[in-house]
Amino acid sequence: MKIYYVTLNTAEEARKISRELLEQNLAACTNWFPISCAYRWEGKLVEEPETVLLIKTQAGYREEIEKVIHQYVSWTNLIAEIPIESVNQGFFKWLGEEVPLKEINQADVLN
Repeated sequence: MKIYYVTLNTAEEARKISRELLEQNLAACTNWFPISCAYRWEGKLVEEPETVLLIKTQAGYREEIEKVIHQYVSWTNLIAEIPIESVNQGFFKWLGEEVPLKEINQADVLN
C-alpha cells in the first residue's frame, strides 16, 4: 500500500484529480482538506491557504498518478510518498479489490 501527500491550490483541484484517479482505478480512496502554508518565494515570506490531497493506492502507480496530477496542476507542488508500516486487514483487502496489484520493478521501489 502507498499513500501520497499532495499539495494543491484548491479543493476543486483535489476533487477533479480524485475523480480522475478513481475512474482510472489508480486509487481506492482519496481525502482532501484545507491547510495554511508558509514558505519563502523569490526572497519573500508568503502565507496562503492550500489544500492537501491524500491518495490511498497500491505500489507501482506513482508515474500514472503524477501524470493525472499534472493535467490539473502546472506549478511546482509537493507529491510525497508516506511510508506505510501497517494497515488494518479490512482496508487492505478492500484496497486490493479496488486497485489491482501491479508488478513492480526496482526503479519503482526507489522512487
